[in-house]
Amino acid sequence: MNESLFFRMQKVFSNTLPALLIMGMSLSLWGQASPERVEPPFWWADMMHTELQVLVHGEDIGSTRVHVDQPGVRVREVVAVESPNYLFVYLDISEASPGVFAMDFMHEDRRLYSYDFELKRREPGAAYLQGLDVSDAIYLLMPDRFANGDPSLDDQPGMLEQSDRANPSGRHGGDIQGIINNLDHIAGMGFSAIWLNPVLENNQPRYSYHGYAITDFYKIDPRFGTNEDYLRLVDEAAERGIKIVKDIILNHCGHHHWWMDDLPSHDWLNQWDSFTRTSYRMTTIVDPYASRYDYDRMMKGWFDTNMPDLNQRNRLLARYLKQNSVWWIEHAGIRGIRMDTQPYADRFFMSDWASYILHEYPYFMIIGEAWMGVPSMVSYYQGGKQNHDGYDSHFPSVFDFALYDAIGLAFNEEQGWSTGMMRLYNTLAQDFLYPEPYHLVIFGDNHDTDRIFTRVGEDVDKLKMALTFIFTTRGIPQVYTGTELLESAYEHDGHGELRTNFPGGWPDDPVNKFTREGRNELQNRVTDHITTLANTRREYPALHTGWLLQFVPEDNVYVYFRYDDQDSFMVVMNNNDSPRELEMSRFREGWAGYQRADDILSNHGFEGFGQWTIPANRALLLKLQ
Repeated sequence: MNESLFFRMQKVFSNTLPALLIMGMSLSLWGQASPERVEPPFWWADMMHTELQVLVHGEDIGSTRVHVDQPGVRVREVVAVESPNYLFVYLDISEASPGVFAMDFMHEDRRLYSYDFELKRREPGAAYLQGLDVSDAIYLLMPDRFANGDPSLDDQPGMLEQSDRANPSGRHGGDIQGIINNLDHIAGMGFSAIWLNPVLENNQPRYSYHGYAITDFYKIDPRFGTNEDYLRLVDEAAERGIKIVKDIILNHCGHHHWWMDDLPSHDWLNQWDSFTRTSYRMTTIVDPYASRYDYDRMMKGWFDTNMPDLNQRNRLLARYLKQNSVWWIEHAGIRGIRMDTQPYADRFFMSDWASYILHEYPYFMIIGEAWMGVPSMVSYYQGGKQNHDGYDSHFPSVFDFALYDAIGLAFNEEQGWSTGMMRLYNTLAQDFLYPEPYHLVIFGDNHDTDRIFTRVGEDVDKLKMALTFIFTTRGIPQVYTGTELLESAYEHDGHGELRTNFPGGWPDDPVNKFTREGRNELQNRVTDHITTLANTRREYPALHTGWLLQFVPEDNVYVYFRYDDQDSFMVVMNNNDSPRELEMSRFREGWAGYQRADDILSNHGFEGFGQWTIPANRALLLKLQ
């Protein structure tokens, strides 16, 4: 159609059609529609990585040529794939300045699609973002079960699952605003970081509340809020001295992810002739004698029927996932990533991914979930380890599942050669396996496990001992929501029981346990205990960066010291149902030069280091004077 015909048609229709419709017709006639998806939707100039991959999805876009006319931006490579509806455009932005430029997708002499791509200006100091470190203490919460700050979000059009609080495995309506509303509760207990279970879109027909079946990697689930709400949460938390840790999943996505109806290529996923579930046998990854069958079953099997296994060996997908992580760090200012199911994704990709992140943000924190209860296995996944096969994950931290196992058993047992308090001692004695044991995350439970109160036999005194250990041994402590409320549940009774709603988080809740008045006496005792531990740990570097000196437990009494050049602390745990006499001369190595020990937890103390009486089932956190 020539230009004069176009203007004649505009004049004819202008008397009968709204101007907006005319504009839409002009776009259609000239062929300048926007692609259905462009990911990432924008980026930043002056990044360390100067090559940018842009995924573009639109009908028959694979047959187009890409045209960019912008100083400092050069099309380096264009990749068409099996599906005709994708292009992967690689841009060289090494000389680019902040600004907006058109990406035109030409078919013959027609412009089929056009997209205005923005390169933003980075915030000052963005590359040196300080991530989590050993001084932090983490509070884990599941957004759907924490607090409902905006009930209007509960039921969203286009979402395959609506809210149903009566269903333990359904969506209950917690959201980002609910977290913002209750940040003071978390900060008031002394926590300096929040690990949120995933908040990206999970538009799945059921069991979508947990967030681990992502259907859009660039979009906050609308039942939680918007991308802007998430940024506001990060800012509001930062005002209270709290860092946000984002839960990321690179092993799989949800089976209703937008690309599942039109995969870029067959090898975008690990595919089998029939559904094949992973064996979950992570030992096959490090086993020098493992069969190829067992290895492939572990690595390429699907985590679940509704979680397709992503093939990170596909270079296009690998770059997509790397850039998505960087996008959220740069865009939102998160301070850490918790990597879900670290061993299940291709380990060489995971190593490259971590290196890619740390090249952009050298002080960032990445924590891997390698759920194995043996230190030699867990240590394989922490970066800097000299592994037998030369593998280096480059992950600064991993969760200490070996110590998690020990915590769940030690406080319920009498001491034997390797039971009771010896479990804690023996696990720490294997720290030589880790390149950075102080960077490990220490915990007694999380959203997938028996509650810690359950694990210690619902004994408040033993819970307080376990928490004292978690906050005063080496590593970064993590506490799961509801621990302060004495929540108790077994994992085998269903995950819904592990992930109960926080009372007071919903407008019609009869009691509000975010307040002291709403909690009972025992809950306040535990909340106060956590608060004292977290604030003392934050105040004294000796309790997070100081040296650790431990003594072999005797008669189920465990003694260790944390100290630096400024301060010394002595921790005593009597894991018995009756008091124990403790002859202090044995521990002279830790207290020499001091005259007095004051218990932070009880405001009592000891004059001199003769013979002490330690109360039953009691932990003492003693500051040496």
